[in-house]
Amino acid sequence: MKSKIRFAVVALLFMALALLPSCGFYSFSGTSICAEVQTYSVEFFENNAPIVSPLLSQKITEDLKQKFISETNLSIEERGGDFHFSGAILDYVVTPVAAQASENAQLNRLTIKLEVKLICPKCPESAFEQTFSNFQDFDATQDFNAVEEELIEEISQMLVQSIFNKAAINW
Repeated sequence: MKSKIRFAVVALLFMALALLPSCGFYSFSGTSICAEVQTYSVEFFENNAPIVSPLLSQKITEDLKQKFISETNLSIEERGGDFHFSGAILDYVVTPVAAQASENAQLNRLTIKLEVKLICPKCPESAFEQTFSNFQDFDATQDFNAVEEELIEEISQMLVQSIFNKAAINW
């Protein structure tokens, strides 16, 4: 009797799993992208920040492309993808964040702020226009030029993850 119940439960689970792909969303990769969305495109992120880091626009643009290549089944297109990303770098600033007793900064913070727009005609509820910001702190005694590339890498990854979460996971 117990084995028949166990068999019925297992059979129901398999049937439920078989129905999941037909729900209209990618689900096994952790994304919830509409099934109608097959492609994506990413416009170059212009750097409109008061301070311009020469490689930042290229870094953000390429990291976003790579994130969707590696974590979705979407195909990349030069222009006009079903998911079409555009945006700009709004801010790139270093500020002191922690002072010592001598009133000198102990930590500095690099903050990068992006404006991102996602257009998705095939699935309009996925579209958004939002500002994303992230930062990394670093020791104020360090030469910024020596740590800038590493900081940009870390912040870029965090920003791209936030954009990906908003677009593909719906967070």
